[in-house]
Amino acid sequence: MNKRVIIADDHPIIRAGVRMVLAAQSNISIVAEADSPDALLSALRQTPADLLITDFSMPGGQGADGLSLLQRIRRLYPDLPIIVLTMVTNVGVIGSILETGVRGLIDKSAGMVEIAQAIHAVNQGRNYVSTTFRQGLLQSQFNPEAGALARLSPREIEVLRLFASGLTVSAIADRLSRSVKTISRQKTDAMNKLGLKSDLEIYAFARANNMIS
Repeated sequence: MNKRVIIADDHPIIRAGVRMVLAAQSNISIVAEADSPDALLSALRQTPADLLITDFSMPGGQGADGLSLLQRIRRLYPDLPIIVLTMVTNVGVIGSILETGVRGLIDKSAGMVEIAQAIHAVNQGRNYVSTTFRQGLLQSQFNPEAGALARLSPREIEVLRLFASGLTVSAIADRLSRSVKTISRQKTDAMNKLGLKSDLEIYAFARANNMIS
């Protein structure tokens, strides 16, 4: 029986690359594609699937991307295996993604070949994490600077990531369905934990720590 796969990425070139990889796999059918969080949630509602391959940072529409989107999908479809593609390399963000329960995590810069490896691993009942991510997570256990975001909660990390991506506190509150007061507090708490004194320092920290692609 064919494994039904949904692909989600806001970049057409990435989706085309994933399609090429899947075309070479036996017993796989692409049943839907999406280019935004809203389109992905709509596809999941309308189309039964056995595997989701999705980008992590996928702005557009009203739905939240990143951790909030993954957490929502995990709640709605707890048995659906998810493979995440991302350019983000910060170990704090990578750790938070893995904590959502995804089955695969692929570094986009490693090339499309890892998608086939991840699918094989998931089919065998195993998880798959790109070598670059595994090395970063290992190093962070011994390097306090590499693990700076370990001081933050997943929600605080997500607020900083979205803020550094250009969203206002009000826009983040709308995306994450939280109050402006809550988002403001989480932003302030994160800044205090990291010793950041201004919005400019948030942007600099996010860029330096590969929190945004």
